[in-house]
Amino acid sequence: MRVALLYPPPWKIPAPDQAPDPCDGPPPGYRPGDLDADFYQTPYGLFSLGAQALRAGHQVKVINLSAFPWPQVEDALQKIDADVYGMSCWTANRHGVKLCAETIRRFHRNAHIAVGGPHVTPLPREVLFHYRAVDTAFVGESDLSFLDWLDRLSRGQDPRGVPGTVYRDGDAIVEAPERPSVQNLDTLASPHDYFPTHILMTSRGCPWNCTFCGAETSWGRGFRANSVEYVLDAMEKCLARLPVKMIQIKDDTFTTHKKRVLQLCRAIRERGLRFFWSCDTRVDLLTDELLREMRLAGCQRLSLGVESGSQRILDLIDKKITVDEIVASTELARRYGIKVRYYMMLGNRGETADSFQETLRFLARARPHEYIFSCLSIYPGTRDFADAEAAGWLDRSVYFIERFQELKTPFDASSEDTALMNEWFLQNSGLRVGYQETLEGYEAILARLGDYHAAHMDLGAACYHAGQLDRAEHHIRRALELGYPLPGLVFNHLACIAYARGDLDGMMNYFSTAAKTDPQHYTLIKNVNAARAWFAQRGPERGLPLSLEVRHDFQLLERTVQPTLPGPLPENLASWDPPLPPRPAPTFVKTPDLEGSTKELRPRLPVIR
Repeated sequence: MRVALLYPPPWKIPAPDQAPDPCDGPPPGYRPGDLDADFYQTPYGLFSLGAQALRAGHQVKVINLSAFPWPQVEDALQKIDADVYGMSCWTANRHGVKLCAETIRRFHRNAHIAVGGPHVTPLPREVLFHYRAVDTAFVGESDLSFLDWLDRLSRGQDPRGVPGTVYRDGDAIVEAPERPSVQNLDTLASPHDYFPTHILMTSRGCPWNCTFCGAETSWGRGFRANSVEYVLDAMEKCLARLPVKMIQIKDDTFTTHKKRVLQLCRAIRERGLRFFWSCDTRVDLLTDELLREMRLAGCQRLSLGVESGSQRILDLIDKKITVDEIVASTELARRYGIKVRYYMMLGNRGETADSFQETLRFLARARPHEYIFSCLSIYPGTRDFADAEAAGWLDRSVYFIERFQELKTPFDASSEDTALMNEWFLQNSGLRVGYQETLEGYEAILARLGDYHAAHMDLGAACYHAGQLDRAEHHIRRALELGYPLPGLVFNHLACIAYARGDLDGMMNYFSTAAKTDPQHYTLIKNVNAARAWFAQRGPERGLPLSLEVRHDFQLLERTVQPTLPGPLPENLASWDPPLPPRPAPTFVKTPDLEGSTKELRPRLPVIR
């Protein structure tokens, strides 16, 4: 079977010379930045479906259309002649999914069109009712359901009734039997066998059930994980395809089984894998031993779902953590130099001006390195959604007849308190920088970790900023000797030290070495371009200053290349021959101004009676 797996845009994005479509274009009030930059990343689940289909012998295209102007989307959908079209549907792109399905049906009348994803799973009947061009909705974990469905189609059999689907039978919408979750995740093909993505998932599910989260609806109850050996193999395959040796582990709660993570971290070192990674987890699943092993295995950043600094709010949203646990875990992570990022929320149930101010005071006490606020979104499949429906102030039909991006609305805050939070948020959205380690702190971290390359790099950079150039060079060179995974950034640091000493030839030699050895780093590229422009302006002769950055934080540099991001489409898009190499594309960097969404809370929508 020829299978096209698509990640649609959120709506009809107008071309640069077009006015927005009044009915199907961006929602009223939309501003650039309202969509989180992560939106444009192809979902890992789509890659997983592609991997299963490829291993089964099907022909597969994965195409990211998330940022394409609508005329280009139409042109691409006309050219891609597939037997099956599958689309990943999230709340933010639900309208684009409908538009793409209608366009596919217009050009390819006999094709089978399927949708799945976190927006479809809790609302499969509604999706089929409102999206008439869609044949089948996949519910929850769809790897095996999708394979079963493709197998029936390839044999010319009726695909209706596959467990884990909701489908049309004439005018009726029918739910097939549920499909049990995959208990042995190692039996699934790894996306990293086929696709280049810096995202890695090593488990599915979360044993907790916070009121705003739909993980249990998507994955089912409980927690399942790949074996350590499977994860190590996936990491090796992932790293082989990446220009920058950085991986984001995006499990819902990575350290749910602490013993497993300890084994994995030690195995990473035993196998000699050198790379940096980040992960997301909870504050009550961290120990001193675990954090030390994580850092030595390459963990650079830990993202924690904190949500609020008010214990009352934490209890109301069923986080099952305490403010003191948050502070203690943050201090533990800082002991080993792991950067701590908090994900915070505004508008949760029970939120008031007082609880918001309590949260701001808490941040000053807890001192995370970074934090990002987002406004509560009511997602189908969450307890917030169910409780709002039960309370009578939310009608699920609004997701299909209204044009909002996501339903960002306070659960029960007053209009006055909402206005106060919005005013603050509009001035403080995106990534906010908090605690910064001291030189003495980095010295203590190196002593705790031993002769570890990343700890030397941290201390070397701190020495540079303190004006201690000889010490800085010593520690930075030691990081290189110990196998620092990003040598381009080491040479960038050495180039900056050379400039600070007035050694311009040395600076350019280090930049040249970096470009030959390990060029794919945003900071390095930025510095090299600045130096070239400085020389072109005769900066040394004219006494012009040269501004260089010394930084090596966990910052991904991605090429806007298919299928991971919405880069240029392959020239042989209409062909099912092996894909051509991706065309050159600009670099996409999630700099701090691109982290998080800028979309504020909005008033509740009127209930449809």
